[in-house]
Amino acid sequence: MTATPARPEVQLPAILAGIRPHARWRELVLLGIATLTLTVGSVSLGATLRARDPRTGGGIPDAAFAPYGAALLAIYLAALLLAHVVLVLSGRRSDQVLLPSVGLLGGISLLLMERLPQDLAGQFGGLAQTQLVWLILAMGVLTIVAVVVRSDAWLRLYKYTWAAAGIALLLLTFVFGRDVGGARLTLDLGPISGQPSELLKVILVVFLAGYLSENRPLLVEQSTALGPIRLPPLPYLAPMAAMWAIALGIVVVQRDLGAALLFFAVFLLLLYITTARWSFVALGVVLFVLGSALMYRLFAHVQQRVDIWIDPFKDASGAGYQVVQALYAFARGGILGTGLGNGLPTVSGRLPIPEIHTDFPLAALGEELGLIGILAILGLYLVVIVRGLRIAASAADDFRALLAAGLSLVVGVQAFIIAAGNLKLIPLTGITLPFISYGGSSLLANALVVGLLLALSDRGVEPPPRPSRAGRLRALLDRGAA
Repeated sequence: MTATPARPEVQLPAILAGIRPHARWRELVLLGIATLTLTVGSVSLGATLRARDPRTGGGIPDAAFAPYGAALLAIYLAALLLAHVVLVLSGRRSDQVLLPSVGLLGGISLLLMERLPQDLAGQFGGLAQTQLVWLILAMGVLTIVAVVVRSDAWLRLYKYTWAAAGIALLLLTFVFGRDVGGARLTLDLGPISGQPSELLKVILVVFLAGYLSENRPLLVEQSTALGPIRLPPLPYLAPMAAMWAIALGIVVVQRDLGAALLFFAVFLLLLYITTARWSFVALGVVLFVLGSALMYRLFAHVQQRVDIWIDPFKDASGAGYQVVQALYAFARGGILGTGLGNGLPTVSGRLPIPEIHTDFPLAALGEELGLIGILAILGLYLVVIVRGLRIAASAADDFRALLAAGLSLVVGVQAFIIAAGNLKLIPLTGITLPFISYGGSSLLANALVVGLLLALSDRGVEPPPRPSRAGRLRALLDRGAA
């Protein structure tokens, strides 16, 4: 008798073979707290809107608000729970605070969009419905990146390719972009439109993390003396000059003060994290101030923004109208706020701040949630920054540390710029408030940032690649020179 051959075992795909579900109890508890908070806010908003009498209240008619607000929030919370379940099933041992933090910010955004007039914007039935679609897509991007990205080799090895792609985005926006509010920020590709500067901030951080980590020994140990001033080695001044030129070029070509300030601020912060030398940062600040003064003299739109910032009441019904109304909104809110649904009085039958859903969401929230609510929202951004810096501190090498630090600083600096602009601490810019402002480009780009942070925080991520022989030889020579 011949032996029956053994049946071959069925092998799972390699990507699934090592997956073991891992419980994420802290994340689940925090998501529960976020769900409770948003549910209370939704109930409060719904009760306020039902109690309003549009014939005598002088406010916005109830029909102008999003219908089925509770259903929209339920769909969003289900998307957050699904993201949590996917992270559990994937077995990733990543940070458990980031998802609840950004999830709560997204929920606040949805409540704000439900409260605003639905004809402000929207492609899927109204402002709130469209924002819900973008929020669900953002949670999808965040989850996919957090689960799929297991190695950073595709980022660190092609940093110059990413830089070239970023420059190409700038050129495409300059040539084919569409002017919105006097700034060329939007690029239309068929039925899809977006702001390339949102994706460019991620590309910028990847390039800077790769460049600074590769040249860190030289930037730390060597310098060029110019009298009493200590400058970086002259060959390595080129990236600083390039960043300065790109930031000012964005101001000139795209008239986007916010993106220019964001890019340069993140660059200086990463340069300080890399070298711990204040002289390099001081040099960058001096160059930026000199360039900004030059732009103020040469370009009318820069001069207009600065003049409005200095004295918005000089033309309170014209150029300074939105800034003045934002200050009034914060004043009406006080410490405790007027309550969800009770703010935003109309002026001549229209909203006092036309771009409230994109440029001034913090003013609307400040009026209805008060100082306490604003501090809580800013605290959520601080949580994102702290978690990102913790991920950077525990990173396996310089590239991952700088990448995590840069990604977290992108969110924090962007939130600071728009908050300071709403409060008239700096000139108003066209930048968005991460995870709260209306718009798909901002939500998707910031979801990509948080997804990468989650991937970098995974304790089971692949180790960084070993340095090449040339890299080891260079390290030995650097050590010998030191």
